[in-house]
Amino acid sequence: MEIADILPLKAVLANLKAGSKKQLLQELAAVAAHETGVHERAIFDVLLERERLGSTGVGKGIAIPHGKLCNIDQLYAVFAKLPAAVEFEAIDERPVDLIFLLLAPETAGADHLKALARISRLLRNEDVCARLRGSDNAEALYALLTQTAEAPIA
Repeated sequence: MEIADILPLKAVLANLKAGSKKQLLQELAAVAAHETGVHERAIFDVLLERERLGSTGVGKGIAIPHGKLCNIDQLYAVFAKLPAAVEFEAIDERPVDLIFLLLAPETAGADHLKALARISRLLRNEDVCARLRGSDNAEALYALLTQTAEAPIA
């Protein structure tokens, strides 16, 4: 599975404005709800629950919020680039401006972990992140995220 299999172009947000971590997660949940058919409050609650375990802010301005839902049957992703970074309680205490949301079925053990690892590898590439930060166009962001793939997710 490629990133393009879980991230549709319409789930790439080139200029998402959010004033806080909570507002950011709410905005992402709303987009994910449209993609998955799951109520946005259920998605938001799953994301908040995961954040209570520890921030998904992985450092260098990047966050990978994720969670599992019982009422979906495949992986779904949403990517957002913020024009102004928000505090996210990241491990390096830097605010985040690149966010890659991943939702998985509750039964997706290995697939979920493989997708997280793939997303993490992609966003560890400083050149990719610089190019993502340099674009305000959803199509260009989508191309960077999907064509930079080194290997399939699963």
